[in-house]
Amino acid sequence: MTETPEPVRIDDLLDPVFPDGVGEVLEAMEADADDLDWRPDTIRRIAVEATGLDDFGDDLPDAGLELIAHIGETSASLRGSGRVSLHASLVHNATQRLLIVDHLRRHPEVGEIGIDRPIVIAGQARTGTTHLHNLIAADPALRSLPYWEACEPVPALDERRATHDIDPRYRRTADTLAGLNHVLPHFRRMHDMYPEHVHEEVELMKPAFGGMLWETTLCDSRYRDVYEATDQTAMYEWLRTVLQVCTHLGGGDRWVLKSPQHVEQFGPLLSAFPDAVVVCTHRDPVAVTRSFATMVTYAARTSTRPEHLVDVAHYWVDRIERMFRGYVRGRDLVPDDRSIDVHFDDFMADDVAMVERIYEVADQPFTPAVRAAMDAFMADHPRGKHGVVRTDLADLGHDTDERR
Repeated sequence: MTETPEPVRIDDLLDPVFPDGVGEVLEAMEADADDLDWRPDTIRRIAVEATGLDDFGDDLPDAGLELIAHIGETSASLRGSGRVSLHASLVHNATQRLLIVDHLRRHPEVGEIGIDRPIVIAGQARTGTTHLHNLIAADPALRSLPYWEACEPVPALDERRATHDIDPRYRRTADTLAGLNHVLPHFRRMHDMYPEHVHEEVELMKPAFGGMLWETTLCDSRYRDVYEATDQTAMYEWLRTVLQVCTHLGGGDRWVLKSPQHVEQFGPLLSAFPDAVVVCTHRDPVAVTRSFATMVTYAARTSTRPEHLVDVAHYWVDRIERMFRGYVRGRDLVPDDRSIDVHFDDFMADDVAMVERIYEVADQPFTPAVRAAMDAFMADHPRGKHGVVRTDLADLGHDTDERR
């Protein structure tokens, strides 16, 4: 049996020291960033040239792309590598937008696919949602979204015509994550990512240039303010459409979904998925703040100038409080007979027993085979497999008593 690594405390959180060679690569990308063209028309043109398609659909406004591109061009906190990465992400998601719209055009029957009675985990990050999501997704009767599919829900046209031993989308995701784990060696201690890792479906909102996930990259109040002021119903309708596309391409019946975004978007969520069963997870808000703000600040070191990392920490300490307040305001929108509250300590004490309680509310069969599948998942992915990170709000310039 492999021994669990000793816990670590990230002592360079706000003054990062990178593995050999990484700092030099990041510095070299400063020049590349100066040559970027942030005009939305240019981003769309690159995507059109890459795919040979030109229909982005007309159901969603382009304001999201314009805003994100403007922030990328004008942000004082992004380092060159962050700007290059953001620009590439805009092009990638514009490309996916073209592929999704093209698939819908080719297969109008996709619109008839039901996304019925999804089990939706709605909880702040660091409240056990990832473990719960992956545990339920081990049930072969349920459909979930692996990370490689979330990143590229529709394959490129030329890749659909060829036979592959391994899906090229899977291979690209594996290569990307190998790089991530080299540059950020402690990240997997906080959030272990691998190609088949079950991912948040709000990744599918990124081709529509909306949703909260862009905010974790930008850490910019300009995006937050527009996001908070905008009715997200259209984004959730887009999400439902892309889940229909994923079902058409990859099969499946009942979906299990998860995202922290949902905690402040219960209205739009239930508008798009009116028969959803909602699992609300809870944990000490101070522990959530300490853990998540540490993780996102650590991850930001590759995209943010070192002198602005403390600003990232402050941003997310405030943002988490906003999300908790939104959670309180919206919780009563979820019908009592289709929701369950899961407290972190209870879940950690007996995770499979908690899943069985969730299945009762969701009217989902919990058979011996389901239990065996979940036991097998935990045997392959024990908690703390890669070790843990010790966190302290003082490392982020905040006081624990003040936050409590």
